[in-house]
Order: sequence, then C-alpha cells, then structure tokens
Amino acid sequence: MGCFPCFGSEEVVNFHPREEGDVKKEERPMVAPRIKTLSSGSDRFRSRSNLGAKKEALALKDGSGVTISAQTFTFRELAAATKNFRPACFLGEGGFGRVYKGHLESTGQIVAVKQLDKDGLQGNREFLVEVLMLSLLHHPNLVNLIGYCADGDQRLLVYEFMPLGSLEDHLHDLPPEKQPLDWNTRMKIAAGAAKGLEYLHDKANPPVIYRDFKSSNILLDEGFHPKLSDFGLAKLGPVGDKSHVSTRVMGTYGYCAPEYAMTGQLTVKSDVYSFGVVLLELITGRKSIDSTRAHGEQNLIPWVIHLIGNFNKLMQPKARPIFNDPKNLSKLADPRLQGRYPMRGLYQAVAVAFMCIQEEAAARPLIADVVTALSFLVTKPYDPHTSSHHSEERRSQGLRDEKMEQENHENGCKWDAYVLEKDDSPSQITSILKKEFDRDRAVSEAMMWGANWREKQ
Repeated sequence: MGCFPCFGSEEVVNFHPREEGDVKKEERPMVAPRIKTLSSGSDRFRSRSNLGAKKEALALKDGSGVTISAQTFTFRELAAATKNFRPACFLGEGGFGRVYKGHLESTGQIVAVKQLDKDGLQGNREFLVEVLMLSLLHHPNLVNLIGYCADGDQRLLVYEFMPLGSLEDHLHDLPPEKQPLDWNTRMKIAAGAAKGLEYLHDKANPPVIYRDFKSSNILLDEGFHPKLSDFGLAKLGPVGDKSHVSTRVMGTYGYCAPEYAMTGQLTVKSDVYSFGVVLLELITGRKSIDSTRAHGEQNLIPWVIHLIGNFNKLMQPKARPIFNDPKNLSKLADPRLQGRYPMRGLYQAVAVAFMCIQEEAAARPLIADVVTALSFLVTKPYDPHTSSHHSEERRSQGLRDEKMEQENHENGCKWDAYVLEKDDSPSQITSILKKEFDRDRAVSEAMMWGANWREKQ
C-alpha cells in the first residue's frame, strides 16, 4: 500500500495517560514539548537488571528534566540478535522499513526488530513519536515496545514478538494450506482492536489519534489476541474547544477518512472510519483496495454500498444505512467462511461497519460505542451445531420474535437483547429480514444491543 506525503509542521507533545488508578496524579508520565533527540545506544549510561538487560532513562535534551524508562540497544546487539539481519529472520516489510525476528542474548527473549529505511518515509521525528508513544501507552491491545536503537544513523525499534503475524496475513492472499479465520475469531479480533483504539481515544489525555489503522498494523499474539502496532504516524488529538487538529495528510490509501484526505482535518472519528474499513475486511475477506478485481469491485467501500444499500441522509440524530436487499447480505460474507456464520451476527457487524464509514464524521459513533456493540457480538458466538439444527421449537421461537419485533416497532422501541440470543440459518434470517426489518429505519439498533447488554451487567 502506498502512503500519502509526509508529516506537517512541528507538534507539541504533551502527554498524560488518564486511566484512573494507573499512576498517581503527580507521577503521570509526561513528554516534554519540542523534544529533538534520543540518546544513542553506544554512549549510554548502562545499568543492569537481574537479567542483565541494559536500560536507561530516555534522554530528553530540552532541559525539561522529564525522563521515560526505555531500554536501549547498540546496533551491534541487534545485529547479533537477528544474525546480522539474515534473510531467514526476515518477517516482512512496510513503508517504513523491514522487520526481523530476533533473539536477545542478554535475556533470551524473542523479539521483532524493525529496521527503519534510512531513505524511507519514517524520519527521525516519526521514530521519536513512536518511541515516546509506546513508552507511555500501555494496554493489552497495544504492542509492547521493548526498546530502541539510535546508534549513529541507525534507527531500530524492538517490539515483543507477535507469533501469529498480522491480521493482513490471515485475511489476504492465503496459501492453500493456510486455514482462514473463522467467524468467531474475526469478531474477537475486531473487538480487541476496537478496545485498543478506545484506550487511545478515551484514556489518553490529550487523546491520541492513531492515523494509520489498517489490517497490516494489527498484530496477533497467541490465541489471535490483537495488538495495535506502528505508532509513527500517531498524532495528539484536539484539546479544549478545538474540534480537530490540522496536519498534512498521511496514511494508507483505502483507509483514510474522506474529510481527512480532502482537508487534512483530523479527529478521533477519522480513526473510526478506518476501523469500519477493517471491519468490512474481516467480514468480506476483501482488501480495502484490490487492483486485481474487476472494475467496480476494486475499492471495498463503494462495492459494499452498491451491493446492499446506501446511506440515509435525512436529518436524523444519526445517519443510518439502508439495506435495499437483505438477500445480498450473504454476498458480503467471505466465501471462505463457507456459510459458517450467524446471519444475525453478520447483519449486526455490517450495521456497525456502515455506521463507522459514514461520510459525515459527526454521524459516526464513538469508538467506545463500537466496543460495546462488538463486545456484545463476541458474547454470542457462532455455534455450528446449533445453527445447523432447525427444530420446530426454533420455528416457534421465530414466530414469537416476529410478534415481539412488531410490538417494538409499534411502540417505537429498539430490539430487545432477547431476540439476539438465537442463531438462525441464512435462509431463515433472510426470510425474517424481508418481513421484519423496517428499511427506512435500518440499524442504529446495533449500538442499542450493546447498551442493553451493558445495562444488564
């Protein structure tokens, strides 16, 4: 994927994680403004832990006196860890450099070493941003930065090793012998990645806008636990009465929100749009941009909208997707799933994705609402044994649901979470969709499902 032209003007970096209970108020980590340099690994003052790992306080040479604990490495150490960057250790390559698997001799730890391209898109400033962000931000759905190397003109980042690679590796261009992700795993990854974004948007003060949310930046740990990586493009969000931050456009084509791509105005809702694109990738198995497909199918978002619906642009509190033809919903599902998904779950996931990719940023949900909706979906996993069984009891239950839906419609109510506890075959749900779903109203209910679930906890 190509990237847009580089960063804009200098940005003041003043960061306070604001998650309650993490740190005492007076001890909140802070990055001082206008930081210019990092200490190198070769001239550092070294102290040794019990394991012999070398650590130091990241040197901020602006007189602020602020320090951030970070491990530093010499280039020689990382060359040894990767067997001199041997091709056998090569994991992948992106716009910013090449990534290698390494073994730290001092600790025995397996790591991923990103060697930045000296002539690439990620310069010293982006390198510094990534070191600072990942030194201060800690969450189960963010990759852990172990250390860095700023030895001479070498710029390397050392991360915890993610044994299952990236989400992109499991969605696109799969070799015949590789098993595709099942529906439950896809929803688990979507919910976890959303939680990572929620931490950046809601727990950081000021909020952090990720700015490069895409499938290749979602790394997978054991059990397909997702973690966001590559924070070189991250930007501090608006504070006070500001509605956005302005910057030169930087990101990956196919994932950027339209208002950001056109005006350079960046908000947390820009990340929400990108999340919607990735959620559609998970649902469809398609790339956001795929030049190998037929004309009209190369760009994922227009293809999805053309296939099943368009946006309701009436003056509503929230714009909503209209599903013109419910039968086409099943055409959205990745063929490699072979029909093994709950049709209602597919409908709900598509509804969430549609709300995320609204053209108007203000109409998109907050990522916290997305987390709530997807977390609810994860609690209702697809069960192939239940879904393949069509008993008389289930048909009777469908009639009761139809009656409940009619009552809710007449009373102006949203769906009750009780309706969502069933799993139906695609053919059954397609029939129900035709009869029960009000096309004009579409599915802002997706957020209500999660809200109902959260209230019952």
